[in-house]
Amino acid sequence: MTPKPAGPPDGGWGWVVAAAAFAVNGLSYGLLRSLGLALPDLAEHFDRSAQDTAWVSALALAVQQAASPVGSALSTRWGARPVVMVGGVLTSLGFVFSAFARSLLHLYLGLGVLAGSGWALVFAPALGTLSRYFSRRRVLAVGLALTGNGASSLLLAPALQLLLDNFGWRGALLLLGAITLHLTPCGALLRPLALPGDPLGPPRSPLAALGLGLFTRRAFLVFALGTALVGGGYFVPYVHLAPHALDRGLGGYGAVLVVAVAAVGDAGARLLCGWLADQGWVPLPRLLAMFGALTGLGLLAVGLVPVVGNEESWGGPLLAAAGAYGLSAGSYAPLVFGVLPGLVGVGGVVQATGLVMMLMSLGGLLGPPLSGFLRDETGDFTASFLVCSSFILSGSFIYMGLPSALPSCRPASRPGTPPPERGELLPNPQVTLLPPGGPHSTLDSTC
Repeated sequence: MTPKPAGPPDGGWGWVVAAAAFAVNGLSYGLLRSLGLALPDLAEHFDRSAQDTAWVSALALAVQQAASPVGSALSTRWGARPVVMVGGVLTSLGFVFSAFARSLLHLYLGLGVLAGSGWALVFAPALGTLSRYFSRRRVLAVGLALTGNGASSLLLAPALQLLLDNFGWRGALLLLGAITLHLTPCGALLRPLALPGDPLGPPRSPLAALGLGLFTRRAFLVFALGTALVGGGYFVPYVHLAPHALDRGLGGYGAVLVVAVAAVGDAGARLLCGWLADQGWVPLPRLLAMFGALTGLGLLAVGLVPVVGNEESWGGPLLAAAGAYGLSAGSYAPLVFGVLPGLVGVGGVVQATGLVMMLMSLGGLLGPPLSGFLRDETGDFTASFLVCSSFILSGSFIYMGLPSALPSCRPASRPGTPPPERGELLPNPQVTLLPPGGPHSTLDSTC
């Protein structure tokens, strides 16, 4: 038998896993973010409202996140590699089936249920496997993988608009089915890694496989509640940023430029924030609350941008607001997953990732349809973005209940970094929550 390493290798094959997770993220969330460009065509073809067509993306997002614990449980039982490969096939079949849709119900089933189920099997296992390969540079590696979202949006947004212009929405979905099949070889790159602290065998019950026992930990419970609220607004720009730009008077490619600017800011911020978090200068929960609040304010700014003069305008204010939103949202993303190993341990990080995705699905299912409803009632997306930004700000406020999220009132001695394999970085108020390998952080304080 191959002996277990002393800890995460912090490199080596881990960088290959990071590249695979990069592609997985790009072909899931990056594609979902660009899919909003097709919604006006679907609404026109089927003669339905913006609220009705928004359910296509909302269902895909909700199913992907709600079923993520199932992907985590299957990965815990059989390993991430076969689960992600099967998920890639299901996602591709969902797009191919939707290309022949005769009604919105077919799209709900194809993109919402089938493709969403495939995405549920790929994201949590890939990201959880990546977290097991890194310790000292974990948040940076996660941030690198999550830049796949922004990079994919940057490439797929103009590509999808080009496909829609030349082949219509049916041809575009058929070609996207071929592209998403590349999730299968990404899964083949997820080499299993055994670490100290791993369970001796597979979970004995479905509830244990899903990791529901993690909710008995106070820190994880606070984190879960805040993340569920943030999910209510975080994914609205994925679906309605491009239609919002069209409503503000921009042309089709002007809307693409708005999405691209948000994507570039998002991708760059994920890398920068990953590096910043790994330095240990600021506790991870404090960064999480801060960048969550900035994301809510960025979404607020996007909603308050005035109408541009004509379709030939570049929409400077909307571009600036979209860039600010992309920077803050991109900074938030790696922190959500980077803080998990400290709360639950490396052995439970795959299950915790699935649970977090499930909680965000509650908001993902509510946010886009609510946004579409408000747009139908008010005539634009202003109220939609204002309401959804309030969800994000509320969740960021709850994050302040995490250990070390707020400065305390008197200096404390510098603690050692708890073993990441054990988790629970903050079992008592005297311990500072640090990223793995970050003993050089600034002194925190406690009451």
